[in-house]
Amino acid sequence: MERLASVIATPPMMATWRVVHVKEAEALAGSPKARRIVLDAARRPPPGLVLILQATVPPRSRARFYKDLAGVATAIEFKPVSTDEAPGWLVSWAREELGVTVEIEAARALAGAAGTELGMLTQEVRKLAEMVGEGAVVDVEAVRRGGLRLPRQDRWAWFDLVGNRRIRDAVRTLPVLREQGESAVGLVIGLSTQLLRIGVAIEGGVRGVQAVLPPYQRFLARRIVGQARRWSRAELAEAVRGLRRLDQLLKASAIPGEVLMEEWLLALMVRGRRRSG
Repeated sequence: MERLASVIATPPMMATWRVVHVKEAEALAGSPKARRIVLDAARRPPPGLVLILQATVPPRSRARFYKDLAGVATAIEFKPVSTDEAPGWLVSWAREELGVTVEIEAARALAGAAGTELGMLTQEVRKLAEMVGEGAVVDVEAVRRGGLRLPRQDRWAWFDLVGNRRIRDAVRTLPVLREQGESAVGLVIGLSTQLLRIGVAIEGGVRGVQAVLPPYQRFLARRIVGQARRWSRAELAEAVRGLRRLDQLLKASAIPGEVLMEEWLLALMVRGRRRSG
């Protein structure tokens, strides 16, 4: 704490500003002395000081430190990228930060093998970029050669199976996903996003989808529009209503989630046969 106080109090040397960046600042919340040092600096900053506190606030934290700090400083929240958005974020990050092309299938395989913690994913992409060499594309084979054990079925490719109405394949690979630890509730959340985006594509085309996608996922718009061509408005509406019923049953029924999901998928398959017939 003495070193922290000294660093904060040290004036700029041969410069207008002195920038102090404190990482993992959530560790300060449990120390009354640390809280006092930081809050005093925020209330009465020494001339020329820019103090940046970077913290991951623990879930359901009730510590007053964060609220008090937000009252006397500028607070900016960087919301985490959701699990299902991580591959798209990774593709955009690699292109913008490293100038490397990572295929979306490779990003999905990487997330399926290494998890969706962004720090871990960016480290893996840096290693893969060095492995393939300048100008080369990071594809699924590169991820495999990188030494990672890829899942037999990743969740994003499975959502695409449903989006492309390859329902028989989705039914066949559903047990694989469940064996890999995917929960029925998590799959329903992902399917909801997939089907709603397809609905936007039916109504608004590429521009409509781009308008609702996060900036780092807009390159997926044409893929979603391609899936939308396989659905009518009525079919999609019925599928979404069935998904809502499935969600309710998962929360209230004692029937295993995999059985309920398979029932929903088989209903889609039957409706698809009627359509083709």
